[in-house]
Parts: sequence; structure tokens; C-alpha cells
Amino acid sequence: MQIGRTDNRNSPTRLLDPSVLSSLSNLELVAKAVVEGFVMGLHRSPKYGFSQEFVEYRPYAEGDDPRHIDWNVYSRTDKTFIKLFKGETNSHLMLLLDTSASMGFGATVSKLQYGKFLAASLAYLASRQHDAIGAMIFNSEVVQYRPATSKSGTLHGIIHTLDNADAIEGTAMHKPFTRFREHVKKRGLVAVISDFYCDPEALMENVRPLALHGQDVIMFHLMDPEELNPNIKESTLYEDMESGESIEVSPMFMKQDYPQKIKAHIAAIEKTAKGMNADHILLNTNEPLDRALHSYLTFREKRA
Repeated sequence: MQIGRTDNRNSPTRLLDPSVLSSLSNLELVAKAVVEGFVMGLHRSPKYGFSQEFVEYRPYAEGDDPRHIDWNVYSRTDKTFIKLFKGETNSHLMLLLDTSASMGFGATVSKLQYGKFLAASLAYLASRQHDAIGAMIFNSEVVQYRPATSKSGTLHGIIHTLDNADAIEGTAMHKPFTRFREHVKKRGLVAVISDFYCDPEALMENVRPLALHGQDVIMFHLMDPEELNPNIKESTLYEDMESGESIEVSPMFMKQDYPQKIKAHIAAIEKTAKGMNADHILLNTNEPLDRALHSYLTFREKRA
């Protein structure tokens, strides 16, 4: 899906353009720009959970942000209550970011950089809605794990963790999902951000237990434009970024055989997602991030 662009430097679409975001100084600023640009582009509607209309109170619980305590009620009753607003469902969002070597591929913006932009923006958006946020960085091992929490300072810690991730080593999809099942017991939302260069059946085996235990999984499938529509005019030597193996590829193969193979792989990942009631969102890393955020909000509302 190609989203139209405009020359207006302050337009919401431009603020979401990955090539523009890559020029910003830090990931926290990127997340802020993306979410604020996204909100600018939305028609105000409770459908997307941005309404600030007061709904009800609930008792304060350990881990809640004290800033949301209604101190007027406390002064009258000596009891602590949190104000709830529309769109605040206190969900848990776990971000699983693939940092294997293949995620380092990309010309203007690498898949990993785009994945960081997306993960940080989802974290920022979830924080606005007072959700608990956690993150897991993985390649052939689980590199970093931060449990989901809504405590003060969580967003900054998550973004710092994402920002320090490097694209190295291979992919072992079973590692993050095994670790997830061992440590995460509470039901919530799980956003997996990866190029999914893995066996679809093995992916199914590892993700299905999450769905069976009540986790709601959304899979953001990142692909570089050159992976979707390669343009080579002469035989080219390609090296696998994870295994180091090389293969010479002809223009004829890339024109006739490759498109069917990559479409078949994407279709297999999508089928895997549907088979366990997960959402699959294919993203071209040249695209602005608004479709990804729309998809997340729709997913979040659907599973609430």
C-alpha cells in the first residue's frame, strides 16, 4: 500500500515518513513525533481511544502511576482512587523486536531502524493510554527483557532498550516465545516486529501456545522495497547476512521465480497468523507509520 505524500513540511504524513524520522536526533523524539503526527491526522473519535471523557473511578493498585490518583477524593475519604477515561483499558503491551542480522538490511532506512521507530511509537502510544509496557529484544538469543509495567519511567527505559539494539547474529524464534511463556502470565497484547525469515511451521509451533493461553498477538512483518520488488539488471552475488553463504542470482530468476517465492513465503506467514487468530500486518519500510498505528489501534479495540 503506497500512501500519498505532500510537500507540506508539517503535514502528519511527512511527520510519519521513515526517511524524515531517520534525521531526528534520538528515538524518544522519533516516537513523540510519530504519535503526535498520527494524532494530528486522526479525526477525533472515541473509536481510537483518544477521548479524555471521564468514565469512572477504580481503586489504586500497586504499579499504578500516582499522578492519576484523584487527590480530591483522597482528601475527603482517605482512600486512593484512579480516574479512568475512555480508551484507558489498562492493557499490557509486550513488544518483541527481532534484531537478527537480516534486520540490518535496507538502503535509506534499515528494517531494524524502522522496527525501532515502530516499537518506540507503539510504546509511546500505549503509554498515552496508560497501558503497562514491556519489551523483549531477540536474535539467536533473548538479548534484553523488560517486564510489562506502568510505573513511572517505564517508557524512557523501553525506548533506551530499543535504541541500543543492534542487528547481529541469526534468528531463533523459539527463544523469545519460550522466555515469554516462562515469565509472562498475565493476558495482554503482544506485538512481534520482525522480517519473519523463518520456517512458518516452526513459527506456528512457538506462537500458538501464546494464543492458547489468551495472549492477543499482532505480527508486524517488515520488508524492504528491494526485497519486495528487486531491480537487478545483471547477475549479482548475494550474501546471506546471517549465515554468510553466497549465491549468484540472475536477472531472469529475480524477474520470473523470485516474486512467486517471496509471495508464497509472505502468504505462509499470513496463514500461520490466521491459524492462531493473530493479526498479520505486512509493512514496506518506505511507508509512513500511520497504517501500522491504525492497525494496532484497531487490533487493540477489537481485542479489548
